[in-house]
Amino acid sequence: MANQLSSLDQIFAALADPTRRAIVMRLCAGEASVGELADPFDMALPSFMKHIHVLETSGLVQSEKSGRVRTCRLSADALVGAEDWFQQQRAVWEARLDRFEAYVMKLKKEKERTAAKRPSRTTKRKGS
Repeated sequence: MANQLSSLDQIFAALADPTRRAIVMRLCAGEASVGELADPFDMALPSFMKHIHVLETSGLVQSEKSGRVRTCRLSADALVGAEDWFQQQRAVWEARLDRFEAYVMKLKKEKERTAAKRPSRTTKRKGS
């Protein structure tokens, strides 16, 4: 479990940066060289390579060097752990919201019952 959380932490940390999210989104369209990936960003190649390294460490991206060209591809399997975590959290919160809704409905019914038992204040009293 601790190893899974560590992996999950690395994935979320990698996706926390907008540059890295943009790289991942670009790689959704297919593999690309580091040069192609770096082109839209206004930063030096060594700085860009740090982003690639973070993505590789998290397992989101794999790269392979062929001659002078490093090609990157998305490793969608890394997102399975994050997806599982989100589904677990969704189930927890849906159950909490269902209990909250039941509680609110119970309060509403109690209020309606109490209001129905009270005499109306609009009726006139004798001698008024």
